[in-house]
Amino acid sequence: MTMRIAIAGGGLGGLTLARILHRHGIGAVVYEREASRSARSQGGSLDLHPESGQQALADAGLIGRFRSEARPEGEEHRILDPAGRTLVHHKPQPGSFSGRPEIDRSALRDLLLDSLPGDAVAWQHRLVAAMPRPDGGFGLTFDGGHSADCDVLIGADGGRSVVRSLLTDATLSSVATLVELSISDADRRHPDLAELVGPGNLWCIGVNQILAAQRLGDGGIRVGISLRADDRHMDTYRSKRALLDMFDGWNPRLTALIEAGDSLPTPRRIEAMPTGTRWAHQPGITLIGDAAHLMPPVGEGANQAMLDAAELAAELATNPADPDSAIQAYEEAMFTRTHPIAEMSARVQAMMLSPTAADDIIRFFTPQPTEPAPTA
Repeated sequence: MTMRIAIAGGGLGGLTLARILHRHGIGAVVYEREASRSARSQGGSLDLHPESGQQALADAGLIGRFRSEARPEGEEHRILDPAGRTLVHHKPQPGSFSGRPEIDRSALRDLLLDSLPGDAVAWQHRLVAAMPRPDGGFGLTFDGGHSADCDVLIGADGGRSVVRSLLTDATLSSVATLVELSISDADRRHPDLAELVGPGNLWCIGVNQILAAQRLGDGGIRVGISLRADDRHMDTYRSKRALLDMFDGWNPRLTALIEAGDSLPTPRRIEAMPTGTRWAHQPGITLIGDAAHLMPPVGEGANQAMLDAAELAAELATNPADPDSAIQAYEEAMFTRTHPIAEMSARVQAMMLSPTAADDIIRFFTPQPTEPAPTA
């Protein structure tokens, strides 16, 4: 009998999993809440790491397409202080894919979607409940009344995962507030800002706050303001004037990034799961990506989600007759791999929004001299 696999969530992790399973001749249906691939913006760009995100794409047979879409020049990274002085400036080797090239999230998602059969994604299927069936597997209920059954359920449904509640009662905690703006067609409309940001990422580090900007493949700029988590209502951050007041005294060249935003700022709370979260294995169900180990957004989330997908797919392909053993093997390896990464991400997040962030980040990004070997 064919194993029916349901993947809740059509983000990068869920799509990578479906693609690699498909390459092994294992069918899966991805249930995605959005109405279509173009229903909403997919966010900014991300850097894919060779040992995780790029490895997953290699397993998916998509590394060539990735290289045609990625921007190795996007790895350029400048860190400034509030006066606009350069603290760190990292420039990649021109045209080199050996580091962590940038790719827009939308381009990466399209690349994955294009690699799947047309019926692999069920759009407009937001999972609202999953119930174990007496004979094994799960019954799924979707918003609007749709339902489906599966033998194996994989939660790739993000930080607010519905599937997670079947495995653990781990609670999320707020670690920061992120306010985002976008600037379209920057080269033509705001050439000074395009030059300031460059082809990659710009971080302006203050006391307990960061003003960041990221160049996108379509010529736009995504601006992000990171602040410590607090109890203020999100509406506080929807005003450019209020944001500019928070950066009073900063170099006007930097705060011009806020003024140039095309629309009102969009705030959201950044949450994380407790580091070291584990759950007792249950038959026919597991989690990948943010559903399994939601971390602060410091560069690991998408990469680890895609590696989760690759490792789970490999286990299922190796042992298709015993999916529970495959899931157990995946979970043990995933818990071991992600625990130190989650701890590191929490430390970096706290460091970036600390009063001494500028000094701490300079030390973090500056290679330390090695001690000379003792002489006899």
